[in-house]
Amino acid sequence: MRTNGSVINRSVLMLNQNYEPLTVCSARRAIVLMFQGKAEMIETADSLKIRTVDNAFDCPSVVRLWRYRKVPYKRIMLTRKNVIVRDKHRCQYCGAAKGPMTVDHVIPKTGNGSDTWENLVCACTKCNNKKGDRTLEEAGMKLLKKPKRPTFITFIQRNNNIATHWRPYLFMD
Repeated sequence: MRTNGSVINRSVLMLNQNYEPLTVCSARRAIVLMFQGKAEMIETADSLKIRTVDNAFDCPSVVRLWRYRKVPYKRIMLTRKNVIVRDKHRCQYCGAAKGPMTVDHVIPKTGNGSDTWENLVCACTKCNNKKGDRTLEEAGMKLLKKPKRPTFITFIQRNNNIATHWRPYLFMD
């Protein structure tokens, strides 16, 4: 199978047998699963085709596994990048979305603050410096929203360029 590299590497939403979002994989992986009889194509990627010497196939955008796959609860790793993605690259103190972003401890480490989803927020440099090593009350600042651990589905929603075909399966419509 000779293909255009950009088409075969496109992102495809993989659903479990019950239409629950499982993961995002490459079009290559989705096509292999379909040819093995393990998945079916639910949505195509617009008018994109994957061509072989003899045929042309629609490029998948959403595939569904034929058999239910029990998957353990997926935890999103706590990293600086993931905190910023969770907060949509927006300062949780002033709402700014421009400029370099940092991660701030709501309860400072010196005040027994921990590295948890519930204690870390995205902050612009100005607000991070203003708050410093103080609590919100001491700095006279407020959070725009309370930080919490993201679910796997919300992380997929925020971390990928969501194709319009994916929206109903990610509970976005």
